[in-house]
Amino acid sequence: TPRTKQPPFQKIGACRAAYLSVFKSSLTDITSKEQLCVVLQQAGRNPSQQAINNYWTPRTTKLNFDDFCEILKKESETDESELLKTFGKMDPRGSGCISHGDLCRVLTSRGEKMSPEELNGIFSLREVNSDGKLDYIKFCRLLVATVEQCQAAAVERLEADARQKWQNFGSQSEGSPKRSVPQTCPPVPEIPQKSETDATTRKETRPSSRPSSARTRRSSVSNAVTVGGSSAKSSRLVEPKSLQDWHCSSLKGCFFLEEDGGIVSLQYRLRVPQATSVFLTIQPLNLSQADEKPSSWMNVDTALFVATANETKEDFNFVCCTELRDKEKFGWKGELSAGTYYILPFTTGCRLKGQRKPVAKVAQLVYRGESGELVLTKEFRAALSDIFEIIDLDGNGLLSLEEYNFFEQRTSGEKCDEDAWAICRENFDTKRNELTRQGFMELNLMEANDREGDPSDLWVTLESMGYNRALEMVEACPFTVSVYTEAFKPTLQPVSLESGHKILNTALCQSVIAKGEARPIKGHQAVVVYTYRSEARISSVISNKSNQKVIVHVNNEQSKNCTSSRGMNVFAVEVPARTKMVCQHIMPTNEKQEWSYSCVESIVM
Repeated sequence: TPRTKQPPFQKIGACRAAYLSVFKSSLTDITSKEQLCVVLQQAGRNPSQQAINNYWTPRTTKLNFDDFCEILKKESETDESELLKTFGKMDPRGSGCISHGDLCRVLTSRGEKMSPEELNGIFSLREVNSDGKLDYIKFCRLLVATVEQCQAAAVERLEADARQKWQNFGSQSEGSPKRSVPQTCPPVPEIPQKSETDATTRKETRPSSRPSSARTRRSSVSNAVTVGGSSAKSSRLVEPKSLQDWHCSSLKGCFFLEEDGGIVSLQYRLRVPQATSVFLTIQPLNLSQADEKPSSWMNVDTALFVATANETKEDFNFVCCTELRDKEKFGWKGELSAGTYYILPFTTGCRLKGQRKPVAKVAQLVYRGESGELVLTKEFRAALSDIFEIIDLDGNGLLSLEEYNFFEQRTSGEKCDEDAWAICRENFDTKRNELTRQGFMELNLMEANDREGDPSDLWVTLESMGYNRALEMVEACPFTVSVYTEAFKPTLQPVSLESGHKILNTALCQSVIAKGEARPIKGHQAVVVYTYRSEARISSVISNKSNQKVIVHVNNEQSKNCTSSRGMNVFAVEVPARTKMVCQHIMPTNEKQEWSYSCVESIVM
């Protein structure tokens, strides 16, 4: 019978059904290649090992439900005609059967080789095997029918579960199911206490972010804010009048988008020997040579959070953040007492998002000159020059060992020791024992020569630095941090803190709670939503002071001209007991136009 094209909401339902046939919740992450393969097969896909490796790279640690849905769009469903064509190539006479011997030789020696156990599994199916031959026509029909039956059964289980909950809680179903998002920021404990945050330990059999049929709202709180265009001057950044007489230290850095959606960057340590007036700024770094066409990341929002830590670096306290703004520059001015501070760069993720679209043409990195030697292409040299500009943190035109090691840690996860650095100084262009821009080019050319022109390792480096295959920096945002002090020259040092993300998240939660408006969810006073509003962004934090975890359904659908850091308007957030965590950040899609934020947060059961 002819098949009708499924509406989008039915496809999403089938996707979710496949996911829930493997996991207890759509909030559970895929944590291995094997899990990814199984859940794709449940969705009627037959991915090759190469395809699995493309989705699960050496840097991948987990994939969430939304990642899975994106992968499904790229993988075609198991198609009977394609399977028959493949088997037909091994059956030149068109008999419809292939001997076990011939099939074994092909499947264990070509392409992605099958194991003897996998072949025995096929040969043991009595209905498609006889007299030492496989009836591949029957086998293809059986395979496709089995896939369809598994999909139908998964959807039926999902619908039956929804019907049961309709009977229990009443039906208020919206038109299409909404997908939930796993938490993107780690929770911050209210009081140190063990709490099970693994979604696989939840008692609910199929949690969902749907606000009606699959769950029921117990209570809710709503926020509505209307903000004007960017012409508002209430929080404009104004430099101190005598700033030119102040002492200044500036360092560069870069936000990098990780495969799991997280954003990382260097942090900085600021030492203040005595109390002084301070002026802090951060802004994206423009690498474009053309004034009329600035770098594509110049609209990415940036901020600095300042925190102090105790000697063990286990307890952090928020001090201040850059709230004042002048175009793309954000700043703070005030007084800091003597001590050591951590300067933590931050971006909401509203504008620095993954862009994994296929490129029209893959850039060439190297070629062979007339004499046969390898040469870096003009485009690759330009990209390397920009990378050099980013990792030259102090802007002196040279790379120190410390600066080079930040680059090495980012691209390879390793460090260069003093002996290896001495070899670099002997073989590549240096000045004052630091690597020049030309020396950096020579180092990359050597890497290309070591691989005899194979650009694979060079692409690993480029992609780690945020470049796509067209040599466009699309998943990174370089920036400049400047610290001005009135009394003395500040000491600003780049650091790579293992706990940097935890410190930033703690400071972010503390700042929103300190400066934001608190609204308990009605009927559930132990769960409080804090909402911080500024001209540039809105941030919300959920504090769960109860002794039980809660799942909060968040609905932004009534907002206008808004972009959420979550990437969607409806999602769910699980907040463990006695913790607080960032719910979302909101920014205007078009800053020149008025934007209105309207959000309803609901406790769901």
